[in-house]
Amino acid sequence: MHIDIASLLCALMINQITMAVALPAVMGQVSRPARLAQLVVVLQAAGWALLLGSGLVGAGTWLDRSLSVASMACIAGSLALLARAFDLWRGRSAHDRPLVSIAVLLPLGYALGFSSYPFRVGWANGLLALQMLLFAASLARPSPLPVGRWRWLVVLSLIAQALVTAWRGVLGAIFTASYPTFLAPHPVNYASAVVVNATSLLSLVGILLAHRDEAARELERLATLDGLTGVFNRRAWLARAGDELAVSVRYDQPLAVLMIDLDHFKQINDGHGHETGDRALRVVAAALQAAVRTGDLVGRYGGEEFCVLMNQADAAAARAFDRRLRARLAESAPRELGFALDYSAGIAMRSMPADTLEAMLQRADAALYRAKAAGRARTLDEVGPSLQIA
Repeated sequence: MHIDIASLLCALMINQITMAVALPAVMGQVSRPARLAQLVVVLQAAGWALLLGSGLVGAGTWLDRSLSVASMACIAGSLALLARAFDLWRGRSAHDRPLVSIAVLLPLGYALGFSSYPFRVGWANGLLALQMLLFAASLARPSPLPVGRWRWLVVLSLIAQALVTAWRGVLGAIFTASYPTFLAPHPVNYASAVVVNATSLLSLVGILLAHRDEAARELERLATLDGLTGVFNRRAWLARAGDELAVSVRYDQPLAVLMIDLDHFKQINDGHGHETGDRALRVVAAALQAAVRTGDLVGRYGGEEFCVLMNQADAAAARAFDRRLRARLAESAPRELGFALDYSAGIAMRSMPADTLEAMLQRADAALYRAKAAGRARTLDEVGPSLQIA
């Protein structure tokens, strides 16, 4: 059975169009990288459709030029956008500017040199091959976020595409007589059509797996963080604090636990509304995260109550944290809310090797209630002396 190049490219175009239609339905509500990936599939489908259309019109006509240039812009642009999508999925914030530059320069040079067949074939395929290799190199670099083995599927796909694309570019630019058009029954065209059909499916698998990784990370985040304030929820904080206490006991290091309760929170809700109360909790959480040291744990224990675990912290470190937190709240609350916020707090220090997290929390909570009874806006330790009075 004879299969010509046009049939293989038609199959590729149909696959791309099908993926462009199906991908949004499969992904549903999506993030920015997923939206970019959906746009990539649309551009790739458009690029191959335009390229196929250019081979079916009169060679060298204005329609041939327009379709060819547009196809190059779509294909090169899709590669740059796909690289950006994978960067975001892997936690990389920097843009790969060479990929974007190629996406701009490729169709521009192609349009200017269209009258020279060797130039435009060598230019387009050479830059596309370079773009693919740069994309593969970027994807092979270590990722800030943990990712699955799917990225190596995409890397191998890009390398395979780059090889056949460079082969086609060399033939068109240097051995032009043996490579008349991309629809000619040449081994490189068959190889290219087969490779692109196969690798487009592998790229789709990579997109779906990257999206799955992102969804899994989001589920983990939702399971460990408080949805309103962004700090650890009670369950996650207790689990991590228990681990830190075990380390503290093992190496005989000091450790402090603070229970912090926002003063007059009911009055805020009653006087300003629950939305303002939610904003107040977010302001407190932001101040807590800004005041703690690296390695300390902040959690929302419930309602307007927060807890902080300070690693390798003695009473002096707890006092310093309390001063930082009150100073940050004094500066941020009037600016963000239009009124001042204050809190009462209790501190418990790890006192013996057999001390437990539950016991420390009980002592910190008891100190917190003494601070409330003493007039609020103060921090007491478990013995009683005031560490800080606002």
